Amino acid sequence: MIQVDNLTKSFRDKRRGDRSVVDHISFDVRDGEIFGLLGPNDAGKTTTLRMLATLLKPTSGRATVG
Repeated sequence: MIQVDNLTKSFRDKRRGDRSVVDHISFDVRDGEIFGLLGPNDAGKTTTLRMLATLLKPTSGRATVG
């Protein structure tokens, strides 16, 4: 089971200022369900997975994996 509620991640870019790469996403994945993250380059897919794996701390929101 994975529960994601208003997950957000922003980075500071010297040229562009604050850049939101994941912006308030929410979803639930139940046991036995198959779920995919699809999108173009720089859509925030890898950043979302890194937050779920606890490699990155979210700017706001919460994610529960268990």
